[in-house]
Amino acid sequence: MSAEKVTVSIIKADVGSVVGHARPHPSMLDAARNVLKDAQKAGTIEDFYVTRVGDDINLYMTHYKGENNSDVHGAAWECFQQATKIAKKMKLYAAGQDILTDAFSGNVKGAGPGSAEMTFEERGSEPLLFFMADKTEPSAYTLPLTRIFMDPFTTTGLVIDKRAKQGFDFEIQDVMANKKVVMSAPEESWSILSLLGDTTRYAIKRINSRSGIGPAAVVSTDKLNMTAGRYVGKDDPVCICRCQSGLPSVGEYTQPFLNNTMLVAGWMRGSHIGAFYPCSPEDSDPTYYDGPPRICCLGFQLNNGKLQGLEPYGAKNGEHIPVDFFGTSTFDEARRNAIRASKFMRSQGPFVPSILGAEEMEYTSRPDVLKELTNRFVSLDEEKPKKASSKKAAAKKAPAKKKKVEVE
Repeated sequence: MSAEKVTVSIIKADVGSVVGHARPHPSMLDAARNVLKDAQKAGTIEDFYVTRVGDDINLYMTHYKGENNSDVHGAAWECFQQATKIAKKMKLYAAGQDILTDAFSGNVKGAGPGSAEMTFEERGSEPLLFFMADKTEPSAYTLPLTRIFMDPFTTTGLVIDKRAKQGFDFEIQDVMANKKVVMSAPEESWSILSLLGDTTRYAIKRINSRSGIGPAAVVSTDKLNMTAGRYVGKDDPVCICRCQSGLPSVGEYTQPFLNNTMLVAGWMRGSHIGAFYPCSPEDSDPTYYDGPPRICCLGFQLNNGKLQGLEPYGAKNGEHIPVDFFGTSTFDEARRNAIRASKFMRSQGPFVPSILGAEEMEYTSRPDVLKELTNRFVSLDEEKPKKASSKKAAAKKAPAKKKKVEVE
């Protein structure tokens, strides 16, 4: 008989921030913790942890109710409702920004908050990494995940671990057309990259092991602006990863963020290209041009459906201490490189490639500006010189008559 499967969920939202797009007020995080304490006592969830990246509140939850469960999503929805009330009372910036509907309809999909969930049979040792990004979009994880799961120069396990060598299945979503395709690596590696190279349209949703381990990684692919039909804010995606024993090791997950300076879309007004800045949640305030885009990585062990970090065993009420992988001096150089790259991109001003291409700018505030200019354009055809009349044209073509010269 197989063991009961556990579900790990992250649900996140930006519902207000102190001074622009900086960080949620501590009382907003406390309100979320109180809601989840009640959900834990009621048996809705097994465990939880509340944190943030930039101005986004992130809720980690474990439970045995499966993905898209209305009770679990309802608890998250209530967290954001309570946090929004506080933000509005304090007149914080963008209070309730990511809440796009007035009523909860069973899960958060299409309602504004982003979510990533995976369900699996817990192994003897189950290390988990939780990636959280701010000021960017779902495809921001595409480059690091392809390096991690497709590149043996990043993940040595792909060639020396018997289970990892069997490869992985990638669920790729077309975020514009709301479609998906499942492709396999290493057999279809080049075809996978041909899709994922277009980061404006395609993003990795899920990666599954082909050796029977189950899900390896899952990303929130909710496009906030596509849902709202207007610019609301960037998607600020999250990603859950399982590690070790047939899957990439913890170090293989974190290496790309040190070895590569990665440019991602988002940043200021959701309209620019900037470099991923790996940091601690406490260092995730977007202080340079509302950025650059932040990426945090927190680690927990899963222990019988509960989170175990550096806190004493048996801690309750979400009082956990995760391992903060990007909050160390090891990533100082990566942060310096990110600032250098971001400053270079800013030197290009309001020109591509510093700002996004026209397709993505459709969901920013730019179209409202362009509307005012549309009627001022005139056709170049109207400015062409008019054709001469046929008589004048014939006269021009007729050869000039020679004058007779009289000789004395």
